[in-house]
Amino acid sequence: MRLTKILLAGAAAAALTASSALADPIGKGLVMYMQMGGNAGDGATLARQTGAKEAAEAFGVELKSQFSAWAPETMINQFKDAVAAKPNCIEIMGHPGGTAFHDIVKAAVDQGIIVTVGNSPMSDLQTEFGPKGMGYAGVDLYQGGVITAKAMLAQGLKAGDEAMVYDPFSQAERSQSGKGLADTLEKAGLKVDRLDISQEVNSDTTLAVPLLVAYIQSHPNLKAIGTQHGSITGEMDEVLKKAGKKPGEIIVGGIDLAPATIAGLKDGSISATLDQLLYLQGFLPVMQCVLTAKYKMPGISINTGAGTVTPKTIDALVGLIDKGIR
Repeated sequence: MRLTKILLAGAAAAALTASSALADPIGKGLVMYMQMGGNAGDGATLARQTGAKEAAEAFGVELKSQFSAWAPETMINQFKDAVAAKPNCIEIMGHPGGTAFHDIVKAAVDQGIIVTVGNSPMSDLQTEFGPKGMGYAGVDLYQGGVITAKAMLAQGLKAGDEAMVYDPFSQAERSQSGKGLADTLEKAGLKVDRLDISQEVNSDTTLAVPLLVAYIQSHPNLKAIGTQHGSITGEMDEVLKKAGKKPGEIIVGGIDLAPATIAGLKDGSISATLDQLLYLQGFLPVMQCVLTAKYKMPGISINTGAGTVTPKTIDALVGLIDKGIR
């Protein structure tokens, strides 16, 4: 009987401890500003929003989301606004580059604000501020481009074929994804044209449609188009239709799983798209904030580039994509 009472008392204590833990999650009281990248709810941003929201709810963090339409200058200004609010943590994206961010990040870290990075890395800053909690949640950009190119090559491209890679080549470390894609196609013997995405197109990708249609029509021997821009990938189905090309006539490799990209995968106009697990790019920075703020853990860098989605594999993911998770 005494043993039973002891066991019951232990179970009750465990239940109370669990209840207390649920009432007071480890991130309770923390405030975090987070750069989401594009525009709220778009196909290259939604799953990141979902991951960040669910992590914030799980850890008890007050989350402040920022959207930049992928404009580097906007990201810089948003960071300055976030620092002025004196939160516990800020997640930034590396599109402006480490040089542009360095001094203002150092000033924030010196104030005791935890700064971490998502989606596009800044290797020098991550090395310098890693002990203070600067991690990275995103694709190894160059390897992401390599993976996408290999998936394109598997569709039958061969040496001598003409290809074009459309990516923001002028954007600091962000350009590594396009370089990885173009380099890999070139190593396979393809003739590759590298076309830079302007900031106007970067922020409003519908502007890419007439540009790409004109490019295709002026290059009748074009066999492949590659990009590592999620919203541009989502425009490719329309681009090919307006250019008068049938699915598979031009091999297309892209990134992310926007609704239009899903349609392109289903009808075969998009051959492969890099799956960079955007949900994790939202969830992990929030977790980094909590682990550093509460447990003094240094920055953790995680490569979220898992592989590609193809017309053969897209159907199994649609349910999760519709929920804003994949």
